Amino acid sequence: MRLRARAPFPIGKATWPQGVERPPIVSRTGVDYDTGWARRYPARLVRAVLVDDVLRPLAHVLAWPRVHGLDRIETLEAPAIFAANHNSHIDTSLLLAGLPERFRHRTAVAAAADYFFPSRAVGALSALAIGAIPMDRTKVGRRSADLAADLLDDGWNLVIFPEGGRSPDGWGQTFRGGAAYLALRCGRPVVPVHLEGTRRIWKRGDRWPTPAGRGAGINVTFGRPMRPTAGEDSRRFSTRVEVAVAALADEWTTDWWTARKRAAAGATPTLAGPRAGAWRRAWAVDAGRSGADRKAWP
Repeated sequence: MRLRARAPFPIGKATWPQGVERPPIVSRTGVDYDTGWARRYPARLVRAVLVDDVLRPLAHVLAWPRVHGLDRIETLEAPAIFAANHNSHIDTSLLLAGLPERFRHRTAVAAAADYFFPSRAVGALSALAIGAIPMDRTKVGRRSADLAADLLDDGWNLVIFPEGGRSPDGWGQTFRGGAAYLALRCGRPVVPVHLEGTRRIWKRGDRWPTPAGRGAGINVTFGRPMRPTAGEDSRRFSTRVEVAVAALADEWTTDWWTARKRAAAGATPTLAGPRAGAWRRAWAVDAGRSGADRKAWP
C-alpha cells in the first residue's frame, strides 16, 4: 500500500511540535461568554432604545398586558432580584416592559447559557437586546453565580426565572435556589412576579407568536419585596418565594381577598396544578385564568 505524502505547511495542515504542551482551548460561548461589553455606556444606550422603542411596543401589540402591583415596589431601593414564573418566549420582554424606568435600564436577565449563548453571534444579540447574562440552568455554577453577585453588588437589578426553563404544559415547575442564594449572598430583596396568560401568545414548541388582542387576560403582577429571615437557608427561602408567586397567581384564579385569606391560612394552590392525567391538566391550565370567566378545577 502506498502512503500519500502530506503537503507541508502552509499548503497542508499545520502540525504541533512534539514535546510542546498545547495551551487549553478557551471557550467563548455558553457560560464562558463575556458580556462585560454589553454593560458599557454605548451598548446600554442601544439597549435602552431597543427596549423602549422596539420590545415594549411589540409586547403591547402582541399581549396588551396589564401591570399590577407597582405600588408594592414604589419605595423599593435598587438593586433587587425579580423572580418570575416562566411559560413563554415573551415573558422576558413583558417583564422588562412592565418594570419602572428606574429599574428597567439597569437590569440584567439571567438567561440559559445553552439557549441564549450557543454561539458568539447569538450571545452578542442576547446580551445587547435584553442585557442577558449566561446562567447554567442545570446547577448553580460558580462562574454564573459570581457574575450575578458582582452585578448586584455593582447596583444592577437581576431578572431570574427560578424554574430553569419554560413550562412544558403551562403549569409551574419547582423553583430552584438561584434567586434565593443570591439574595442571601448579596443581601438584596427578591420581588416575586407572576406572569399570567403568556402561554396563549407563545408557548413552548410554537415557532411564532400569536397576538392575544385587547382583553385577553395577560397580566404582569409584582408582589411585595421579600427578604430571608434569620437562619433561613436558600432552599427554604426559595420555597417561600415560590409560594408568593403562587399567591399572586391565585389572585387571578379567584380574587384578591380570597387569595389573601388562603395565603394567610397556608392554603394557596401550588403552581404545579392538579395531580391528574395529562388531559385534565391541559383543560385546567387556562380554566379560570381569563379574568372575567373564572372556573374551578374539575
